[in-house]
Amino acid sequence: MAKPIDGQTVQIHYTGTLEDGTVFDISKGRDPLEFTLGAGQVIQGFESAVRTLDVGESTKTTIPPEKAYGERSDEMVITLDRSQFPPDANPEIGMQVYVQAGNQPIPATVTAITDDGITLDANHRLAGKTLIFDIELVSVN
Repeated sequence: MAKPIDGQTVQIHYTGTLEDGTVFDISKGRDPLEFTLGAGQVIQGFESAVRTLDVGESTKTTIPPEKAYGERSDEMVITLDRSQFPPDANPEIGMQVYVQAGNQPIPATVTAITDDGITLDANHRLAGKTLIFDIELVSVN
């Protein structure tokens, strides 16, 4: 059987873990993840691993941060004055909010709250982490 190529839709099952073994995502028990190869719908290292498989095959791949969600950036952590939040807002640490960057809303996590300001981290939660995936190619269309 031929390996999948750009433009084809693939369905895969996967388990994603961190280097310490913590599972951060798993598709078992759900429908397989479906995406089009070459369309930029998944991280680069994940797509590269899928390209090596035939239907029914599995692989384990380790993806460094630069081929996943990038390194953490201090520039993505900002502290906003409390007055920039609506008066009825009750932010809590760990809450996800959206900040405007031009015309694009960007998700950010509240990481600290003081009387004067609220610190937001817009880094992806997996930024700076090496990801390990067990991947099974279920189908190619």
